[in-house]
Amino acid sequence: MIETAQAFGVDIGGSGIKAAPVDLEKGEFAEPRLKILTPEVSTPQAVAAIVRQQLDHFEVPASAPVGIAFPAPIKPGQKLDFMANLDQSWIGVDVTEVFSEACGRPVVVVNDADAAGLAEQQYGAAKGQNGLVIATTLGTGIGTALIMNGTLVPNTELGHIMLDAKHPDAEKWASSGVREQKELGYKKWAKRLTKYYGLMEKYFNPDLFVVGGGVSRQSDKFLPYVDIKTPIVPAKLRNEAGIVGAAYYASTKQ
Repeated sequence: MIETAQAFGVDIGGSGIKAAPVDLEKGEFAEPRLKILTPEVSTPQAVAAIVRQQLDHFEVPASAPVGIAFPAPIKPGQKLDFMANLDQSWIGVDVTEVFSEACGRPVVVVNDADAAGLAEQQYGAAKGQNGLVIATTLGTGIGTALIMNGTLVPNTELGHIMLDAKHPDAEKWASSGVREQKELGYKKWAKRLTKYYGLMEKYFNPDLFVVGGGVSRQSDKFLPYVDIKTPIVPAKLRNEAGIVGAAYYASTKQ
């Protein structure tokens, strides 16, 4: 791992596992990321073996903090009780323990949406923002991260809030995946997002919404039509946020 990197980040998804050394002073990759496809049978052993392969590829020193963004709520010392995008054999597993044993070193595991939110708070669109920031990732579902005065409130699942009696799960009506599936225009989709963010605004009174996910590249096509009072801005780190946020989080825990 080159000298400009102070930590190493991994972002585990249902289709790919991405990793890179991170320059924590700049909040960016110190070397180009390495992406390896997630195994078709994504058991703990198979996924952990890939993370070990990535550590070996970059020759990450034992002293470097290693953070892993993982697609499930993470409670240190507790076993996983829910898994949506990887093999169901993850349920009942201590995720941190599995990765630490496979990598031969202590690692820090954080929910993937939380990692992305932390990256935006530390280096991106929410940098310097006081009060409550709600970072969201619009993709197949809706991921959320709550950050209060720079402190993460972990493992929120606010993509699943009930909008009304007809829509008991917000992400099944307002996610980017639904937009693609229903072939909604951006303005029509923005009406759905207005309902979602408006309800979040009512419940939490945040100071800022940050909108991430791949669709944030087209933010100019829909964010101007999201009719709420709270400032709402596109994420800056986009697909780098998970890796950068995981590395940063690990550095705070070492």
